[in-house]
Amino acid sequence: MIELNNKRVLVVGLGRSGVASALFLKSRGARVTVSDAKSEDQLREQIPALLDAGIAVETGAHGERTFQNQDLIVVSPGVPVDAEPLVQARALGQPVIGEIELASQFLPGPIVAITGSNGKTTTTTLVGEILIASGLKTLVGGNIGTAAISLADKATSETVIVLEVSSFQLETINTFRPKIAVVLNVTPDHLDRHRTFAAYVDAKARIFENQQPDDFAVLNADDPTTVELAGRTRAQVFWFSRKAEVESGAFVRDGQVTFRRNGPEHPVMPVSEIPLKGSHNLENVLAAACASALMGCASEKICAAIRNFKAVEHRLEYVATVRGVEYYNDSKATNVDATIKALESFPANIHLILGGKDKGSDYTVLNDLLRQRVKSAYTIGAAAEKIQSHIKSATQIVSSGTIALAVKQAAAAALPGDVVLLAPACASFDQFQNYEHRGRAFKQLVRELAGISNVSSPSREPQK
Repeated sequence: MIELNNKRVLVVGLGRSGVASALFLKSRGARVTVSDAKSEDQLREQIPALLDAGIAVETGAHGERTFQNQDLIVVSPGVPVDAEPLVQARALGQPVIGEIELASQFLPGPIVAITGSNGKTTTTTLVGEILIASGLKTLVGGNIGTAAISLADKATSETVIVLEVSSFQLETINTFRPKIAVVLNVTPDHLDRHRTFAAYVDAKARIFENQQPDDFAVLNADDPTTVELAGRTRAQVFWFSRKAEVESGAFVRDGQVTFRRNGPEHPVMPVSEIPLKGSHNLENVLAAACASALMGCASEKICAAIRNFKAVEHRLEYVATVRGVEYYNDSKATNVDATIKALESFPANIHLILGGKDKGSDYTVLNDLLRQRVKSAYTIGAAAEKIQSHIKSATQIVSSGTIALAVKQAAAAALPGDVVLLAPACASFDQFQNYEHRGRAFKQLVRELAGISNVSSPSREPQK
């Protein structure tokens, strides 16, 4: 455990994890400074709580002297690890870690860490609900929205910590060691930051870095890149697959989710009873069932929790039906692969809203599905021009610019029975604070189309 009392600690970046880290560090006796390149006005919601706690706040730029003579630097995941002040700090021998690493020093119980290009939030939430339904003391956080460090004061040695972890967070670990590490899939994403797919894969693989033979790695047997990661862990490898039976792990046989460990098999539930539709969600369920079984959860508890599970907000979330047109919010589809999975959830007649901040993506891989299922694509945000150049031969394109105009134009063009789908394939930071902000804006626009009293919004899943 890191000794913090009277230590000089700099927190770089004032996102959720940065603010939570700063407040935690101060509560443990550290002399804390925070630094963010955003302006004071942009950070007006975060600053008062920090100042009230006696934390020094630097905004507008990272001062060179601010990084000097610090005992520890804690970097937020949104800050590139190769930022010049951090490079210089490391050269001077100053320790630089991320919030997940900091949190792991103060979380005494077992950690279930879940990463992947897509499906992290759904799987993390589902694992948390299964563990709670099984009677285990459980806390859920990480990249899912609740900073891991904010769980430290609530956790005991008996508390299972379920964390969604991103490649950005894994870049800054040293000793982080999950009891169970789950990798759902790895497809090109965040290439604007990692630059190459190989570097992105390497960042994901760091989840195994400190695992030992009594730990577990849960991997997707249907994903070629994930299969290759099995050689990078000392942990016991368990698989999940929707396509074939696996020697150890979760799979589907005769329409039944089954878990196998060292020979014995345990039926979990019929696939037909899974409330989440789509092949990608079957994979998420298999991964969650495998991880939960390895934590000692009984099949009947796993089954009950899955049956009662509701789709997470902003992930293929049904919003409303307006004048016969169904609207779905998949703002969490922040990369191309996630958008492909969203499109595969609907047979045809889709009006697709695409765009935002580009992450170095290749949008041409959408073209086959666009031709088959999409009536029109409505482009928004900074990536609009690039997207249009990549998909120009695949479907009709409407240059909307903003999400408000895209919803208006799609509503005008859509016919009863059509689907309007927000699945942007991009980050949100050009026009929104985050993907949640973008999703909430979309939902509000939909509800305004005909007035809330004229909008039906029962819980439902897209029918493939």
